[in-house]
Amino acid sequence: MQKNFTRRDIEFNADGIILRGWLYVPESNGHQVPAIVMAHGYSAVKEMYLDRYAEVFAQAGLAALVFDYRGFGASDGTPRQEVNPWQQIEDYRHAITYASMMPEVDKNRIGVWGSSYSGGHVLVVAATDRRVKCVVSQVPTISGYQSALRRVPGEAVEKLLHSFAEDRVRRMKGEKPQMLSVIPHEADGNAIYTMPDAVKWYSEGGALAPGWRNEVTLRSVEFSRSYEPGIYVSRISPKPLLMIVGEKDYVTPTDLALGAYENALQPKRLVLLSGGHFDPYLNNFEQSSTEAVKWFSQHLLKESFTN
Repeated sequence: MQKNFTRRDIEFNADGIILRGWLYVPESNGHQVPAIVMAHGYSAVKEMYLDRYAEVFAQAGLAALVFDYRGFGASDGTPRQEVNPWQQIEDYRHAITYASMMPEVDKNRIGVWGSSYSGGHVLVVAATDRRVKCVVSQVPTISGYQSALRRVPGEAVEKLLHSFAEDRVRRMKGEKPQMLSVIPHEADGNAIYTMPDAVKWYSEGGALAPGWRNEVTLRSVEFSRSYEPGIYVSRISPKPLLMIVGEKDYVTPTDLALGAYENALQPKRLVLLSGGHFDPYLNNFEQSSTEAVKWFSQHLLKESFTN
């Protein structure tokens, strides 16, 4: 298929930190177009399959702004590799501001797309930022607490909580933060994700991204245990919400996502994909991207070229 869009590197100021990414702009004969702001999930960076989604959006006539969070990939910021969900939500807001300033973009037609951890972020952003007009949340994080109950055996919780406290003492003393592997490597079998599908996805996706590092700070795990984006879902309406859920998702559990969807108000739509958490990016990419394009097109493109 012939490309009818351009991509350029961008950078923008996020309260003194420079964030970097790509801006995809479709051909529009000089008319302003809607824009989709998007970033990745837990520890991942933009080269790990987000370009595929952005290209599909741009091909459909939607601009797409893809960025790396502070402390990750091409963006500046320290501490490096720290997954602070509330800071990442703030980075989404900065990206929305930048997108709204682009001459090609209609600032009144901005949508947000997120997947996995950022699938939770966009629920919060859509519920709390009036500039957002439409949202797609793919295999989203719903409850850090509930997810942690399933991932960490009861006998290991006390040890984990103790390690959080020790790490904070070390950091206060000026020492480097403790790091954890995202997936196991040869020298260390201890990691956040050990399931074969997760190891395969991060290994293959990471190979596409020179800036990806197989580690996050221990405090990232502490942050995640108290992150509850699902409580915002009922506040998104009247903005249209599409939730894409994996039928066999054990990373962001299917039942938690379905429960959150039930709490959402209209207009909303649910799409169930076969497979697990990592299938939307590759095995089910055509379906996941097509459903997102249809939703954004229905709610953001319907007034195209009227300005």
